[in-house]
Amino acid sequence: MVPVTDLIASLDDPARAVLEGCRVRALELVPESVEGVSYGMPALLYRGKGLVAVAVTKAGYSLYPFSGQVITAIAPELGDIARSKGAVQFTDARPLPPAAFDALVLARRAEIDGQSSASRGET
Repeated sequence: MVPVTDLIASLDDPARAVLEGCRVRALELVPESVEGVSYGMPALLYRGKGLVAVAVTKAGYSLYPFSGQVITAIAPELGDIARSKGAVQFTDARPLPPAAFDALVLARRAEIDGQSSASRGET
């Protein structure tokens, strides 16, 4: 089962192209990530934790980094892109800037790495 790939295959363009672009770029940034499910959503997982998920919504797309702190940390990269505590919303007309996507994925990876180090008692 490859939940992200299966989801993408079920979509029509432009949603298929948007989600596939996100999947490919996230795998380039964090090649150790794998497909799975987090909080009931097809997602890329890193060290067993949700790295990023992208969902198609009525209004466009929602990107979930599974961390409100990550969204807060990259707020300057997002500019006026809509966001909530747990998601970033974008559309085909107002796409997510590539630098913001990269910053989000890399910040989430760093957060997971920090959590893993802390649980092992490393500083």
